[in-house]
Amino acid sequence: MQEKNTKKFKILFYDVKSYDKDSMAAYLEDYPTLQVDYVESDIRENTAVLASGYDAVCVFVNAPMDRAVLSRLHEVGVHLILLRCAGYNNVDLAAAAELGMTVMRVPAYSPEAVAEHAMALALAVNRKLHKAYIKVRENNFSLVGLAGLDLYGKTAGIVGTGRIGLAMCRICYGFGMRVLAYDKYESPAAKALGVEYVGLDRIFAESDLISLHCPLTNETYHMINEETIAQMKKGVILVNTSRGALVDTSALIAGIRDHRFHGVGLDVYEEEDDNVFENREDDILLSSVVARLLSFPNVVVTSHQGFLTVEALDAIAKTTLKNAESYAMGQPIKENVVAVG
Repeated sequence: MQEKNTKKFKILFYDVKSYDKDSMAAYLEDYPTLQVDYVESDIRENTAVLASGYDAVCVFVNAPMDRAVLSRLHEVGVHLILLRCAGYNNVDLAAAAELGMTVMRVPAYSPEAVAEHAMALALAVNRKLHKAYIKVRENNFSLVGLAGLDLYGKTAGIVGTGRIGLAMCRICYGFGMRVLAYDKYESPAAKALGVEYVGLDRIFAESDLISLHCPLTNETYHMINEETIAQMKKGVILVNTSRGALVDTSALIAGIRDHRFHGVGLDVYEEEDDNVFENREDDILLSSVVARLLSFPNVVVTSHQGFLTVEALDAIAKTTLKNAESYAMGQPIKENVVAVG
């Protein structure tokens, strides 16, 4: 009698936090052909060797998956890169394809999670919740310096109307705002809501709230810069929950100092990679970007947590495991593949 093949498809998860393990553990029983192991280490060229003997690695959005890292993974036998995120600008896709490696992602987990966090940032900087919280903790119940703006009747400018941008449009309509949008590809769903598509010049000139929901490309790199900030209405609220390099930090800081902004809410920022998801409270940070931004009373910075809801973590776990299973069975889910080896 032929012995049944019980060989499992082995996956090593890098840079794993407790919430990652918990969300994966809830669904692993549904995938008996998969073996999942975890390491807390970030993936780098010198830690790629930990994946020796594994079929796949799973990494998050901040992992530097350049040619050197991919080559080392290829050398130790890895042939599938699983991204437990939607973005893939951190991966050298050309190198992956050349090395015969497939890259799969989670294209949608909870667009509402990120959009709701974007509006939370807008509300926080508008109504100065961060300052109010600290004042009350110190038994200071004065309202001086806490005046905000009504969002009702104001204009929201949404840059990028994919799933997250569309969710942000719906939220802004719920606040009674007029919604303008810019995207190279106009969304019928956004138009059905009543969204008016305009050029970026009108977004900058007319919006009281600008929220960025577009990918980082050569075209969108530093789309918020000295020139575009000068085009904005004075007293605008700027929110970025997409990618840090959409905003030229030096130009942003100059604009804040010039009182161009009512408030700025950032879940992402340039040079964040070494900080994302890490506890650095006892470290002396080499970069002053965060310190400089937090020195302003009208800026709120969070640590790339826009995705972090129970529903989103569940969706990420389900899709990541399903991606691995589909690949192992020789039928990878096409819409989740961003590079084919």
